[in-house]
Order: sequence, then C-alpha cells, then structure tokens
Amino acid sequence: MVTNILIVDDDASIRNSMHEFVEMVGYKAFSVASAEDALEVLKNHPIQVVITDIMLPGINGLELTDLIKIDYDSDVIVMTGFSGDYSYEEAISKGASDFVFKPVRFEELLLRLKRVLKERQLTQERAQMLKKLQKLAITDALTNLHNSRYFYNQVELEVNRSNRYKHPLSMLLLDIDHFKEYNDTYGHLEGDKVLQRLGAIIRSCLRRMDSAYRYGGEEFTVLLPETNCEEAVTVAERIRTSVEASVFEPASGKQVRVTISIGVTQFQPEEDLTQFIQRADKAMYHSKQSGRNKVTSIPARQT
Repeated sequence: MVTNILIVDDDASIRNSMHEFVEMVGYKAFSVASAEDALEVLKNHPIQVVITDIMLPGINGLELTDLIKIDYDSDVIVMTGFSGDYSYEEAISKGASDFVFKPVRFEELLLRLKRVLKERQLTQERAQMLKKLQKLAITDALTNLHNSRYFYNQVELEVNRSNRYKHPLSMLLLDIDHFKEYNDTYGHLEGDKVLQRLGAIIRSCLRRMDSAYRYGGEEFTVLLPETNCEEAVTVAERIRTSVEASVFEPASGKQVRVTISIGVTQFQPEEDLTQFIQRADKAMYHSKQSGRNKVTSIPARQT
C-alpha cells in the first residue's frame, strides 16, 4: 500500500527538497505552497501524513491542522523556524502528531515521520480490534444475529423513536416447534445447524432498517420499525414459509422439515416496554396452542 505524504510550505526551495527526499525514502509525495491548496489535495487523495510549516499565506499551519483533524483522517507534523513564537504544546493541542524546528534535518524528519506512521498503524489496529470486540459483544456466535443483551438495548431505542416521531413499530417473536425433540433425536450439533439456517433465513427476509436477535435457546425476535401490525404479519408469513420449505438431513438418507410458531404485535404509544414484549410472547404462545407452524397477531388494543 502506497503511503502518501503532503508537504505544505510557501518556500519553494524547502518544499522541493523535502518532496525529493520523501520520494527518495520510498513514500509518495505531494507538495503545495498554501493551506488552501493543501485542502484541495486532501479532498482528492488519501493522505496519511501532512508536514506543514506554521507560517503560511492565508490560513496558517495551526489553523490548517485544526481543519485536518475535523474533516480528514491524516496525521500532521508541524514545522516552524520561529521557536519563540510557537510551542510544542500549542501544536499538539491543535491535534498535531509531532513538531520540528527549521532548518529541518532530513534524518530527524525521517525518524519522526516513521514514528508517526507506526503510531498511526497501531491506532488503526487497535480501532479494528475494538470494533471486532464490540461486534462480538452484541452478536450470537452461532446464528450471527444480535444477542438478547443487545435486543433489550435496541428495543428501548426503537420504542423511544416510535414515541417521539409517532411512527409504527412492530415485533415478531419466533420459536422453533418441537425443537427439544429434534435435539434429543438427532443431537445438538444437528440442532445447531437448524439454528444457523433459521438465522440466515430471517436475515434474508428483512429490510436494512430491520433487526433480528437470538432471544433465547430456540427463540428469536425481530424488530420492524416503520411497520404496522398488518405489514409485520406479511413479514412473519414470509419467514414461516421459508423455514417450512427448508429441508434438513440430520442423518444419512433422512430428510426432515422443521416449522416455527410466530407471534406478532405492534407497539402502542407510551405503553410500558414490558407490555410490548409480553404481548408478542402471548401471540407466539397462541400459535403454539393452536397447532404450531402459524402466525398469530395481537394488536395492542386487544390487551
């Protein structure tokens, strides 16, 4: 991957010699005479490090650093020939990663540049690791859906949004029929395959704004923003029929189908969150009691 370095200095001799040095040591160099020109380069190229003089025509180097830290993912090394006018602390407070005095020795500049790039790489690696850990913390490893802990966080957010904007919000609660018997007959590894397939089916039936969760062992929930109860029933039927059409082979030559029971309900403005969840559970239980492999809806007004 090419590392792009942008040099900003209104002194052409300094700018050109630094440009030549940066390219000689293996980086791709861009060089401009003003902060305004630097911002144009930043708009059009991914720049890893900006090396800028403080004293520039128009926008100065510290002001440029401020703008870079707001709008761009670039580190900044600040240069100055006026050691009494600007301090290291001032440059760092503006977001600069390092500070060097003119005349700049190229050997020192290279050391500082390598250090900034190394710290940049470590910061990015830490950010990527944190992102992975955050995803693991809210994801069910088996189904790759969100977990129940994340469900309670998100349902509260969606309920608040529904109350604020007066938009509909519906919930599905799904349960695999006779799943204990399936596990007892074919083993938990085969049962896990059913859970994985169900997770994939649910995801394939949802819109981008919808979200699905593994609520418990064989129970799943789905939140459907901007969706009324009637529309949610349509989504539930799509999931139910897709599951019913799936064929599993838990043993050689043995083909088995599984079914799910689903409860559907719509949030009633200003109602308690627990009531919303319990109503979906009640609807799902009704599907179980009335023969399974069904979708039952309970509008809020019926509770």
